[in-house]
Amino acid sequence: MPSTPYIANKPKDIPTPEALRARIPGWGVDLDPKDRPSYPREVFDPAGTGAHWDYPDEQQGREGRERSIEHGQLTPVFGTSAPLKGVSGSIRRYAYRYGEGRAAHWLILLLGDRVDAWGAHAKSFATLRPDNPITETGVLAEGRRHGIASRVGKRRVDVNHQWLDPIVVGGPWVAATAGAVLVARAIVRRARH
Repeated sequence: MPSTPYIANKPKDIPTPEALRARIPGWGVDLDPKDRPSYPREVFDPAGTGAHWDYPDEQQGREGRERSIEHGQLTPVFGTSAPLKGVSGSIRRYAYRYGEGRAAHWLILLLGDRVDAWGAHAKSFATLRPDNPITETGVLAEGRRHGIASRVGKRRVDVNHQWLDPIVVGGPWVAATAGAVLVARAIVRRARH
């Protein structure tokens, strides 16, 4: 019989597994260990896994990898698809000086992510197809896909920070455009004098 440890007064009329099975389609389908996909992992059988080691061989290139200070060592296998690079990589490396339980760790990682995104946007202007903030940020979808109607009167939590979205998404583009205009003006002034 299932227990309910999170309430002070236990209910007296707890339904039986048969009653739950009759009332809720699919209830209890994983009660039989043979029907549980995870069941083989619950049984210790080293020969059944195909593993030929007690501890896996460590992947090469461990030096310079990020490791949280809570962990004594880096995991034996780790991802290398997105190595840290440039200013954003330095910022992200700095985040690992703080523990994962501290807000500073995650906020610095977020800053590194934003710097990486800004760098990618800046690089896109050197290509034949630069980023387009109007079509690629979802601004047009607000009008075409009932963006405002989906928020009004729906008691959605994200409405509380909705006023921040244009600042976070559009702010860097406005700042970059203003900076480009100021640089262009300075170049024109110097050319005239």
